[in-house]
Amino acid sequence: MLSDVRAIAFDLDNTLWDVEPVLERAEQCLAAWLQQHCPRMARSRAEMRAAREQLARLEPHNAHDVSYLRVATLSAHARAHGYEEHLAEQAFEVFLAARNEVDVFPDVAPALAQLRRRYALASLSNGNADLARIGLEHIFSVSLNARQIGAAKPERRCFERLAQELRLPAAAIAYVGDDPQLDVAAARAAGLRTVWMNRRALAWPQELPPADLTVGSCAQLAATLRT
Repeated sequence: MLSDVRAIAFDLDNTLWDVEPVLERAEQCLAAWLQQHCPRMARSRAEMRAAREQLARLEPHNAHDVSYLRVATLSAHARAHGYEEHLAEQAFEVFLAARNEVDVFPDVAPALAQLRRRYALASLSNGNADLARIGLEHIFSVSLNARQIGAAKPERRCFERLAQELRLPAAAIAYVGDDPQLDVAAARAAGLRTVWMNRRALAWPQELPPADLTVGSCAQLAATLRT
């Protein structure tokens, strides 16, 4: 089914690791740091999220950049409460350090090592995970995120940039992701082959055409492509 594929590109969050507990811990680290160093800035998670969402609406050209939205809202809170704006950068670094303390699924490293022997590997993410900090940077020949591209999935140009960086036609790339709409449907619309990473054994949305391949792990992906 994917015999003509020459490169495999991966989403990151919830594809190579479970992101929800990571973000929960990062938010807790940020809240604790703010409480200690600039307590007047401390706000509930819901309030901070609402501020980022409002900024995204006010600046749609920056809505794809989750790092910018977080730093900018922290800066605004610092100014509003009489703190120096540089505290926003320090606070963001606390968040980012914890955000990159991920537990990669145990099947990922050995499967990617196998796949790397036959395919060029790449990553494309809307988030701000840092593969160098995580220890996976060396595995991928191309690593892209929404901030670098200036757009976020499902925009077509994310996948066009991926193909450009890989120097391959879209049809020669398989994109692997957990989100049926942002990953599978968007990649298909851009001409890529598609793999749904369904680690949670969810039902596929009936309104969407199925992915070219569905797997429950990277190990299953590597085994399937060996056959």
